[in-house]
Amino acid sequence: MSKLFWKIWFKLNGWKIKGEFPSEIKKMVLLVAPHTSWKDILVGLATRSKLNIYKAKFLGKKELFDGPFGWFFKWLGGVPVDRFSKQGMVEQVVDMFNKNEEFKIGLSPEGTRKKVDKLRTGFYHIAKQANVPIQMVGFDFSKKEIVLGKAFYTSNDEAADFKKIIDFYAPIKGYHPQLGLGHLQNSV
Repeated sequence: MSKLFWKIWFKLNGWKIKGEFPSEIKKMVLLVAPHTSWKDILVGLATRSKLNIYKAKFLGKKELFDGPFGWFFKWLGGVPVDRFSKQGMVEQVVDMFNKNEEFKIGLSPEGTRKKVDKLRTGFYHIAKQANVPIQMVGFDFSKKEIVLGKAFYTSNDEAADFKKIIDFYAPIKGYHPQLGLGHLQNSV
């Protein structure tokens, strides 16, 4: 039922997909940006349904899953991380990759919906330590396009990898375009 709902939502709202999703890859970090609005979650859920990647997860602080709506966040695909654990967030997610034959996690490189001066690096270290590719996914609200990049593995040149990431996202306009990543192109 929810699959049909999201496919109808996707079509009625005029979204389209640009690029190919590598469905044959069983484990990956789905890097989703720019993250500028709560509406990104609606687009993300619809896209997940449209691309048939139902096992794609997202991270949430453990406390969200302890409360009365914990079941709802799990149903949506959330997985809890303990911010106060001796094991860091990166290590917790790498463990999830190691314990599952198929695992895809959607992460925002900004880590917030606000304008950022630099990208967070947790997603990058997760991909590197888990030895999984990064699949860039852009939500371009100006064109109503889901832009899919080519999946890539981290290299030994972190600066070049981040330049590739920023160059991909710079032209993509989020719901609030002024909060996007275009301004970061001059910083790498």
